[in-house]
This record gives sequence, C-alpha cells and structure tokens, in this order.
Amino acid sequence: MKYLNAKQVLAVLEAARQNSARDWCLFLLTFRHALRSSEVRNLKLSDINLADGTVRIERAKGSVSGVQTLDAHKGEPTLDEFVALRAWLKERVEDGSKVLFPSQKGGAMTRMQLGRLFKQYAKAAGIADELAHPHVLRHSICSIMAEQHSDIYAIQRKAAHKNISNTMIYTHVSDKQADASCREALMAAFA
Repeated sequence: MKYLNAKQVLAVLEAARQNSARDWCLFLLTFRHALRSSEVRNLKLSDINLADGTVRIERAKGSVSGVQTLDAHKGEPTLDEFVALRAWLKERVEDGSKVLFPSQKGGAMTRMQLGRLFKQYAKAAGIADELAHPHVLRHSICSIMAEQHSDIYAIQRKAAHKNISNTMIYTHVSDKQADASCREALMAAFA
C-alpha cells in the first residue's frame, strides 16, 4: 500500500495553500478525516460547524458515517483546519449548490477534476507520479497514525471502517520498528 510520509503530506498541502484557499482546505480535510474522493466532493456547507468544531461526514462504500472533530494544529498552521476553513469560507462564493468545495464552474467537482488538482500539487511538491492521486491522503493519515503507535481502533474510527480487518492494512511495521519494539519489550521483561 502506497502512502505519503508526514513531510510529503505537508509539502502537498503547502503547495495547495500557496495557490488556493479552496484547494488547501479541500486537501487538508481529505487528509485529516481520511476522506474518499466522493466524500470530500459531496461535503456541504451545512456539514461544517465551526462553533462546535465539527464536520459531518456521509461515508461511501458502507463505511460508518458520523461527526468528526475539526482540529487546530498549534505547531503547524498548514495543518490547522480552522485556519484553512476560515480562509476558504471568507472567499467562497455561493453558487446555489451548497457544496463546500464547488468547482470553478459551480456545483460539485468531478472525480477527474479533484484528481487533476491533486496531481498538480503533488508534482509541485516533488511527489512521484504513482503517489499523485488524492486517495493517497486517506492511506497517509492512517499510516502516519500507525507509525506513531496510535491505537488500531482509533485508526479504524478515523477511516470509518466497519470491519477492523480493513484497518489492519495500516499496521505495516518496518524491520527497524519491529527490532526496536522487541528490544524495548525484552529490556522491560528482563530488567
């Protein structure tokens, strides 16, 4: 399974931020909430509640729909959903569709439009072509959580998987991580 590391995600988001508040916010929410293309493209203005700090997500593919928390990020403004949403909502023009991220012509973006946008920012960030598709952001947040030793159930919740077996693909562990974990366990057991 292919994913971006933290530096690569940040580079893509920064490339988008430099170009467009809409695109930055679009891809930040895609990343932070492990959204599929259809899920982010179908977000409505009414799904965002800045006062409560929440986003309502209607999931696809039988995943669990629900409400997730919007997050600020004290250390990295490019990852702050409140900053991104306020910047985008300040310049967003209502086209009658009520879609949070309308296309330039109005209405919801197509899957192809979203893909082209992501490819543009991925290229600007120096990301390889095989990783230049928006679904990589879904895999990236889950993989980063796993690398940081997040609970598997937290990853399941973030990805909105009904079945934990779908989440297990993110538990890939490098040989180096396995060796370090084994060393720590042995040190603790035989201290």
